[in-house]
Amino acid sequence: MRGAGADTPAGRTAGEAGWHASRYNLVAPLPGSKNVAIANLFKGNCAEYTPLEMYLLSVVEELDEGHPIIERFARRGVIADFDEQAALEAMGRAACAMPHAIGLTLCPTMGCNFDCPYGFEDHFAGKMAPEVQDDVVALAGRMLDASGAKDVSVTWFGGEPLLAPEVIESLSGRLMALADELGGKYSASIITNGYLLTQDVADMLGRCGVRCAQVTIDGLGATHDATRRLANGGPTFERIAANLRNVKLPFEVNIRHNVHEGNMSEMDELEAFIGKLAEDSGNGLHYYPAPVSGSEAADERGGQVGLLCSGDASEVGIRQEAGRFRAGQGHYCGAHTIWSVGVDERGNLQKCWEAVDKPHISFGTAHDWDPADPLATADRPDNLTMYLNTAMPVPDGECRECVWLPHCVGGCPHRRLFDGRSCVAFKDDPETFVLALHARIGREERACTPGPTVHDEEQPL
Repeated sequence: MRGAGADTPAGRTAGEAGWHASRYNLVAPLPGSKNVAIANLFKGNCAEYTPLEMYLLSVVEELDEGHPIIERFARRGVIADFDEQAALEAMGRAACAMPHAIGLTLCPTMGCNFDCPYGFEDHFAGKMAPEVQDDVVALAGRMLDASGAKDVSVTWFGGEPLLAPEVIESLSGRLMALADELGGKYSASIITNGYLLTQDVADMLGRCGVRCAQVTIDGLGATHDATRRLANGGPTFERIAANLRNVKLPFEVNIRHNVHEGNMSEMDELEAFIGKLAEDSGNGLHYYPAPVSGSEAADERGGQVGLLCSGDASEVGIRQEAGRFRAGQGHYCGAHTIWSVGVDERGNLQKCWEAVDKPHISFGTAHDWDPADPLATADRPDNLTMYLNTAMPVPDGECRECVWLPHCVGGCPHRRLFDGRSCVAFKDDPETFVLALHARIGREERACTPGPTVHDEEQPL
């Protein structure tokens, strides 16, 4: 973007200089005020504007390009002097061409000690064998060589990854060494049910570079136990709460509340409970509610507990979307780049962690696949290219012209492929989203409260 007013011809208007209102502005009047809030989805900015500023925005192309409001509008993204749609599409291509890190979602086991109604139906009891671990390390090396990246980012997933702590410890040391040899950084997160999170395990995870965890609590006491139960039907709430209270955790923990009809009324009480746990323990615990994302597991098994779907137009769904607000990325997730893969305990490779229990849509193996020649070394190239081809430019004319494009980036690739396009539920009610976003930003400015740092449990890689 050119600097407003720098070495510009005298008398030229902002419009003549190429400035125009952004195509990705969402506007909402603020209740009880003459001001309005504007969220710019490309820039990832939301701010209040006075009636005078709104007037100036409406005539921005007629203003002198040296007018001081031009720089302010440009900084906030509500005006632009470039093609934002083309920029999004270029960022989508660049995400694959110029990675800053390789991403591995690793499942040391697909076994699980829980039986949740929205979890994977099929749990395999095996653990990642030593030879498969060798393949994972070799694959990471090939990905680093082919991409030119130096950093390694790992998410431990499953199943329940803490059923195989020895795999986490062994692989972590080897992957950390790979990044260190290149002068790069290693980062890791884990998605765990928290039941096995003892002090020894937490210390091990800290040594293994884990800096963030996600633990799900679905309500208080029996409410949680109704959906987050042991495979034998036993309760889990008290054990998880005790772990979060008594174990000194060397990483932040985001407490995800999978909201459904049976536990929605406990949102405030659960948030207060988590706050008290954090205060008593000194641990970094952060509550956030989220409707369970649509998936085969949720659709087929979740009906019994009245699960809400992601993108839900309720207060919970809108609050979740507002929490995800950021500058346009040009790509939805790691499924849109070959530099991010999921590996199950048998070494099968997937582009989405919703598919790690479905070997039939694997595209290859950690033993054989080489991103330097990604199609020739894939066992089933179509299972790779079908995900990559949902990336920018989005293969959908309606999506490409939609004002929501920088926010949703065409939506979840996995759902687009297997269920069809899923738009944000409040697509035709942008004011509700802007007001929720304005309120969220106001709360963060007042409280400086960190938000979730682990990607949502049901999001792709």
